[in-house]
Amino acid sequence: MSLDRGRKPEYPEETPKARGEHANSTHTWQRRESNTQPWRLGLLWGFAKPAFVEEVPLVGSVSYILDGVKQSNVVDIYQREFLALRDRLHSAEQENLKRSKELNLVLDEIKRAIAEKQALRDINRTWSSLSDETKLKLWNVTSSKNVLQLPSIFHHLPHLLAKETSLQPAVHVGQGRTGVSIVMGVPSVKREVHSYLTDTLSSLMSELSQAEKDDCVIVVFIAETDQQYANSVADNLKRLFPAEIQSGLLEIISPSVHFYPDFSHLKESFGDPKERVRTSINFFSNLSNSSSSVGSDHTSQPSLPNEPWSSMTLWRTKQNLDYCFLMMYAQSKGTYYVQLEDDIVARPNYFTTMKNFALQQPSEDWMILEFSQLGFIGTNPLTGPPFTPIMWVKVCNPEKDAKHCDRQKANLRIRFKPSLFQHVGTHSSLAGKIQKLKDKDFGKQTVHKGHANPLAEVTTSLKTYQHFTLEKAYLGEDFFWAFTPVAGDFIRIRFFTPVRIERYFFRSGNIEHPGDKLFNTTVEVLPFDNIQSEKEALKEEKERTPKYQRTEDGFIRIGQFQNGIAEGEVEASFGPLEAMRLSVLTDSPVWVILSEIFIKKAE
Repeated sequence: MSLDRGRKPEYPEETPKARGEHANSTHTWQRRESNTQPWRLGLLWGFAKPAFVEEVPLVGSVSYILDGVKQSNVVDIYQREFLALRDRLHSAEQENLKRSKELNLVLDEIKRAIAEKQALRDINRTWSSLSDETKLKLWNVTSSKNVLQLPSIFHHLPHLLAKETSLQPAVHVGQGRTGVSIVMGVPSVKREVHSYLTDTLSSLMSELSQAEKDDCVIVVFIAETDQQYANSVADNLKRLFPAEIQSGLLEIISPSVHFYPDFSHLKESFGDPKERVRTSINFFSNLSNSSSSVGSDHTSQPSLPNEPWSSMTLWRTKQNLDYCFLMMYAQSKGTYYVQLEDDIVARPNYFTTMKNFALQQPSEDWMILEFSQLGFIGTNPLTGPPFTPIMWVKVCNPEKDAKHCDRQKANLRIRFKPSLFQHVGTHSSLAGKIQKLKDKDFGKQTVHKGHANPLAEVTTSLKTYQHFTLEKAYLGEDFFWAFTPVAGDFIRIRFFTPVRIERYFFRSGNIEHPGDKLFNTTVEVLPFDNIQSEKEALKEEKERTPKYQRTEDGFIRIGQFQNGIAEGEVEASFGPLEAMRLSVLTDSPVWVILSEIFIKKAE
């Protein structure tokens, strides 16, 4: 008998016998109707009814039902996994769309930056081709929407509009440190006789603690347009102060040759003789015509003289421009700006003293705080308005006399005593001028520092000046002062009994004569234990990379002078020392002062 899909099948009449029941069974067919027949379940899942299904006993029917249930569970599992996979694919697609939008935004920003840079180049080319008069008119139109236009640096110095690099430093060395409390500006120019710049920097930095070094910036401004000279000064400072530059404490800049105007149009001022001004103008004109240019951009710009200034007018004008450049560079770096000079020495704890004095002012109306009686040494806030002579109009009443004006200005210009800086330079940057001015408020400073050193015999090959002997320096009673050293000169300290040394410190020069330092001089030790010394020598030969260099007479070189100071530790492996020695390797151009000797014994 066949079973056709979609048509009700016909089956023979079922009897108790056909159903596998006993004839006398009390079970009825209606009661069996509640049980689902296995072949109907098979039909629901799309199976055809077997021909022998009527002969299948009850046990076989139950097994067939269980098989169908198992298949139903497998399909449900697959269906749930498929739905979960579809959800994951949908999430991945949404995340991919999000990332694609972000990448498009980044690409648009890059395109915009490139377009802006190209547009700026086009604007600069167009701007350079305009006349100064047209540039000023455009500046007035575009700089502000106000009816009244405030003057800018380009109004007073219109020549800056001619070159893009006019306000960019020609030399720029440093880490660009910002956010400090005090920025110290040190302008420096070429001097005929002697430069005090390195001595000034050594004094400033030696009096700073590590915390103070982290809270300030010292900016050296080489106020010369001679690129070769500026680079030589910068290279020398990089050689002498590499750690200070790397840490961000010291920065070096010099101005662009296009920063300065044509000085031939200057007018006489402050009573300068006409002949003096005329001579200087002729000097500038001749130099401008004969000066060599660095690149094609320099041909139209009058050069500055490499010789010292022969006119006070020119000298003052350039000095004011130098200060402007330096202050503009420093403005974004800190809270307060300190103007210093390149031929000074500093008092101990000067940094914290200046900072506290500024913070303790009862009013914020002050304009400048002065910390020295001589020169231009003072502090003004970088966050407020710049210090300019026009500010005196705010306090000086034209109907009052000069005394009233001085009293009013005193409220804005506050003097700190005692002075924190002393002027030590004698050769001025102005040609032929000798100045021996000293700040009386600075007070008498210690020119030497004494320590309790081990008992020893001290000798030297140097010729002592007057009563400033080496014995007094070793005992801490005075400083040692000698004539110019030459190669082979020495200072020897021979201990009465061998002693273990932990560390040493030698300082040359002092506050009154900061330039009288030891140069190219080494620190040497002579171990008392010759056997140990020989072991060290064998070890060095074995390693073939000796840590220390030995002299012919058995001394071991363990250090050398840097910026007038030699300090370091003595390795315990040397054992007790018989002697120490300072050896001069090359001729020196100056006299020498040894103002501090400290030899610390090991405990």
